[in-house]
Amino acid sequence: MANKSGSLHVVMFPWLAFGHFIPFLELSKFIAQRGHKVSFISTPKNIDRLPRIPPEFASSITFVKIPLPPVDGLPENVEATVDLGGLDVAVLKKAYDGLEPELTRFLEYSAPDWIIYDFAPYWIPPIAAKLNISKSFFCIFSAASMAFFVRSVDAMIAGTDPRTKVEDFTVPPKWIPFESKLAFKLYESRWVVQGQNLEGSGVSDSYRVGSAIKDADVTLIRYCPEFEGQWLKLLEDLLKRHVIPLGLMPPPVEKSIVENNESWIAIKDWLDGQGKGSVVYVALGSEVSLNQLQLSELALGLELSGVPFFWALRNPSGLPEGFEDRVKGRGIVWKNWAPQLNVLSHDSVGGFLTHCGWSSSIEGLMFGHPLIMLPFVADTGLIARMLEEKQVGIEIPRNDVDGSYTSHSVANSVRLIMVENEGKIFKDKAKEISAIFGDQDLHDSYLHKCVDYLENKRHESK
Repeated sequence: MANKSGSLHVVMFPWLAFGHFIPFLELSKFIAQRGHKVSFISTPKNIDRLPRIPPEFASSITFVKIPLPPVDGLPENVEATVDLGGLDVAVLKKAYDGLEPELTRFLEYSAPDWIIYDFAPYWIPPIAAKLNISKSFFCIFSAASMAFFVRSVDAMIAGTDPRTKVEDFTVPPKWIPFESKLAFKLYESRWVVQGQNLEGSGVSDSYRVGSAIKDADVTLIRYCPEFEGQWLKLLEDLLKRHVIPLGLMPPPVEKSIVENNESWIAIKDWLDGQGKGSVVYVALGSEVSLNQLQLSELALGLELSGVPFFWALRNPSGLPEGFEDRVKGRGIVWKNWAPQLNVLSHDSVGGFLTHCGWSSSIEGLMFGHPLIMLPFVADTGLIARMLEEKQVGIEIPRNDVDGSYTSHSVANSVRLIMVENEGKIFKDKAKEISAIFGDQDLHDSYLHKCVDYLENKRHESK
């Protein structure tokens, strides 16, 4: 219910990526559920692509469309990282920074109580401070991933990370005081070091994140103390700031939204025909773009495994010749939209081959599915190491130099998790951890505490 002193108006401003939109949208729904008004701001194309919200939130959540300004090198139809193809993400960040004038005008006109923003808009805190708007940085990354990168806020802003060589990222940081295997593989470390040097937007990610944290009134993070609580404590110590855990925010399975959807009806019909726990669900997220060799080896590995599979693959061009005919009946390549939560919640699914995005990992583990992990981008390698330490899944073995994998390594990993006796420990651990990941009441309790904080601390600086 609303605060006695009146309902809040909260502005949400996520970065232009679907892995960011969805957590921001879930938080928006919870804030609205508590009787507050939310303005969710993004570009027209992105807002049109968001999942439909339940009717009860229609009057509380307003979607505000602000077009991206023209930027050299950025085609008109590119409004999110998923649209980039081979383009440099720095161009998109430059366009995103160009939203500052329009966003400022919106804030001046609407005078919200809070703005909750992502890592990229380093320019929001001074604007909010000038307009006397309370401000919060919402970190959608895991506490472990953040602790790996953040030695201190000031070091991030100054760009003085002592790690400058590829090898530096293949070992846990010296500031982690407890035993951990959290580190990048050699091929991932190359991506990290290259990324440090890509500042085509004119502003480094390190500066963006450091500024977002330093000038926020509070930092929110999608994490909970019940799972690896030492990482949350370490992050607070490193940041020297108050960090509010939001829980893991497991999304609800909205069966009513898909029950009459033709795609879901066809998917469910196929899943209903499979044995309980026999199917491995394969999905690598919206940001991963496999090259020809990676796609072929993954496909051939699934074929070689002999395990039933449901593969959500929006761009299937380049599959091995005759692949779909050879696996017909046992495996299916779904080329349209697939409701991931509904698939994962189906009784026939018993494992999840995933890229280890934090959202996807949470969704797989909330249903107790062991993970077959194939990380590619951002912090997914770190998430894979963390989850492998918890024995809730295994990584597909890869060449440490170039990150390549073979059909045999895919097949062996799938079989180990899905059919072999050695996979029992991973199934048991995943089932055990689902008691935390799938505990809606637990995670809602953290969200309630967060909204209580927003209600009690608004305009505290006035």
